[in-house]
Order: sequence, then structure tokens, then C-alpha cells
Amino acid sequence: MKVTGFTFIRNALKYDYPIVEAIKSILPICDDFVVAVGKSDDDTLGHIKSISEKKIRIIETVWNESLREGGYVLADETNKAFHAIGDDADWCFYIQGDEVLHEKYLDEVGRSMLKYKDNLLVDGLLFDYLHFYGSYDYIGESYRWYRREIRVIRNNKKIYSYRDAQGFRKGDNKKLRVKHIHATMYHYGWVRDPRTMQQKREIFHKLWFSDEWVKKYIATAEDFDYSQIDALSLFKGSHPDVMQERIRNKNWKFDFDISHNNFSFKEKFKRFVEKLTGLRIMEYRNYKII
Repeated sequence: MKVTGFTFIRNALKYDYPIVEAIKSILPICDDFVVAVGKSDDDTLGHIKSISEKKIRIIETVWNESLREGGYVLADETNKAFHAIGDDADWCFYIQGDEVLHEKYLDEVGRSMLKYKDNLLVDGLLFDYLHFYGSYDYIGESYRWYRREIRVIRNNKKIYSYRDAQGFRKGDNKKLRVKHIHATMYHYGWVRDPRTMQQKREIFHKLWFSDEWVKKYIATAEDFDYSQIDALSLFKGSHPDVMQERIRNKNWKFDFDISHNNFSFKEKFKRFVEKLTGLRIMEYRNYKII
């Protein structure tokens, strides 16, 4: 069985992406790894080269600004990396620049890939998610955070990155058939020092909306206000080994009263139904669990 990892990145240093940690977290179960490095305003290319892994192959890209709105340029970059993977790979392990897999899940992912390698009904593997917010001590508690997503896909070039690269589809807009596995991806996209977070937020909204919309609806500020969040809970587990140095070097403080929440009536109703029935109603699912 051959496994190829893939990802894309641009301006990793400028916006403080843990891309090196992301790559290193899944590298042990990848035979090789493709990184699409977009033309950047910093030394992202050198940053990726610093990993010094013979497994890694870099393709240099230029982001298509005409695909900016809707986040489609992110899917386009994902597809560039995916299509650079050789035909000899069985599985392709996708990870984004702000995601990290805990080493305790590597064996489970490897076993699952081997288990379903020859079952062509399975298009991919579905991971659970933890979304960290504000600091490495808190995780998002509301339903606005996506609960699961596909991160391992079969090496079938009829599969493609969907919309803003959160998930995948195949052929004529069909959802992938997936197996849900007992592995959790740690998402650190909302953990940065407040100044860098504000800069990242302002520029990233321009990947979904027009300059006019961003100017009208996204407030400019020096620091991001992390306090404007509906609900958080304390994280009581351990972070991946590859994240330990980054966590030790954190240079800002964030505290939150976890007894507080600002759930909407709609969210309260959905939480009540799930507690009563075990079902999460009206959940967006870009996949079919088989």
C-alpha cells in the first residue's frame, strides 16, 4: 500500500500557519508528500524546504486571482497538489496548513487505509474535528464548527476539492462514500496572536467576498477580538508532539468564562433534540457514511 500526503500553502510565515507541524504530523504514514507552495510575500518556500525530508516534493504555483471570491482558489490549489500525485499511490492523505493530527491516531489511520484499500465502494475516510479558539486551552463548543470532514481519499482523479477546499466530491458533483474512523484532526486556524489573527482575517475574507463587501462589513482593527464567541469549553487532553514548541512559544494570553454561552434559539433547539435522540439535525454533511 502506498500513501501520498498532499497540501497547499501561501504566506505561511506572514500569517503564522503551523504548516511544518501539519506536514510532520502525518509524514510517518506517508510514503511521499506533495506540497503546492503558492508565490508568497515571505519565505514560505524556504520554510517548507527546511523540513529536510526526502519524502517531500514541492510544486511552485501562482494563485488564480480570478477564482478569489467564494474561496474557490483554495480548492484550485488543492487540486493542483492532488493531480501532481503519481498513479501508483493507493490513498492520498490531505491536510490543511492549520490542521495537525495527533500521533496517537496514526496507527488507526494506517489500519483503516489498509482495511479498505481493496474495497472500491469506499472513496475516503472521515475524521472527527477539534477546533481550538483563542488559545491552545479552549475548543469551540457550538454547532457552527464542522464536526467531521474527509481527509483521506482514494487516488481517483475523478475526485476533486469542493468549493472552498473544506471537503471533496467526485464526478458529476456526487458526494463521496466514506468510512468514519476513530481519529481526530486538531484545527488551529483560530489560534494566533491577536494582531496576526486580525491581519489573517481581513485578507482571508477577500478570498470569499469582493473588496467592497470586505470594506463594508469587516471592521479594521489592530488586534482581533477573541471575546466575541458564543461558547467554548476547556481542552483537557494533550496536544500533538509536533505542536509542543509552538505552544511553549505562545506570546499572548486569552481567558474565557466557560460558564457563559450565547447560543441562538435555533442552536438551543438542535442541542435539545440531540440530547433527547442522539441525532444532530440539520447538520451539513458533504459525504455519505457507509
